[in-house]
Amino acid sequence: MQKTASKVAIHDPIWLTVRSEAADMAAQEPTLASFLHATILNHERFESALSFHLAQKLGSAEVPAMLLRQPFDEAFAADPDIGNAVRADLMAVRERDPACKWLLQPLLYFKGFQALEAYRVAHWMWLNGRQPMALFLQARISEIFGADIHPAARMGRGIMIDHATSVVIGETAVVEDDVSMLHEVTLGGTGKETGDRHPKVRRGAMLGAGAKLLGNIEIGEYSRVGAGSVVLEDVPAGVTVAGVPAQIVGSAGCDQPAREMDQRFIDAAI
Repeated sequence: MQKTASKVAIHDPIWLTVRSEAADMAAQEPTLASFLHATILNHERFESALSFHLAQKLGSAEVPAMLLRQPFDEAFAADPDIGNAVRADLMAVRERDPACKWLLQPLLYFKGFQALEAYRVAHWMWLNGRQPMALFLQARISEIFGADIHPAARMGRGIMIDHATSVVIGETAVVEDDVSMLHEVTLGGTGKETGDRHPKVRRGAMLGAGAKLLGNIEIGEYSRVGAGSVVLEDVPAGVTVAGVPAQIVGSAGCDQPAREMDQRFIDAAI
C-alpha cells in the first residue's frame, strides 16, 4: 500500500519529486505500477527506496536481496552524508545528461548512477572494518553494472558516470566533486607497483569515453581528457588533453567542462 503523505519526508524535495514522478508513471503505464510501488511509492525515505532497489539488483541465490539490504540500510543510517552524496549525484545526472528527463530515471535505470551509489556503501564497509562485505559488493557491482570500482577508492559528490560500461577505478584513485566521466574510462596503475599508484582527478574535470589514465598522476581541476586518450603524465588545470600519449591541445573550452559535457575541440585553442 502506498505510504500516506504525512509519513513521507516532506523536507526532502528530491524525494518528493521522485515520488511524484513515480506516481505519474504508474498511472500512465499500469504494467509498471506494481514495480513502481514496490521500488518507490511503498517507501517513506529516499534511502529506503535506494537500498531496496540496489539490493534487488545485486542480490543473488547465495546472498538474497532481503539479506543484502541489511548492510545498505546500516550504512545509510550510520552516515547521513552518504545520502547527501547520492542526492548530489542524482542532480548531476539530471542536469548533465540530455537523455535524462526525470529524476526517477537514474534511480531506476542508469547503471552508472546505481554502480556509484552501491560503491558508496561498499566504501563505508571498507572504512568500517568490513572488508569482506566491501569486496563482495565490488564484485557484484562489476558483474551486474559493468563498472569495477575498488571500495578503497575515494569519490566525491556530484559525480556523473555516464553509461558506466567497462569503467575501472583503482584502489588508490581519487575522484573529487563535480567530475563527469563516460564509459570505458580507466583510472589504473602502470604495472605491478604497490602503494599510492592510481590517478587523482580534481574537481570539475571531464573524462571522455575510453580515456585511460595510468599511474599516480594528477588531472587538474576543470580540465578535459579527450575520448580514447592515454594519459601518463600530470594534466594542468583548465586545459584539454588528447591523443596517445595525451598532449595539451588547447584550453578546456569553458569554465566547467564536467557540467557542459562538450566533447568537441571547437574553441579549445589557447
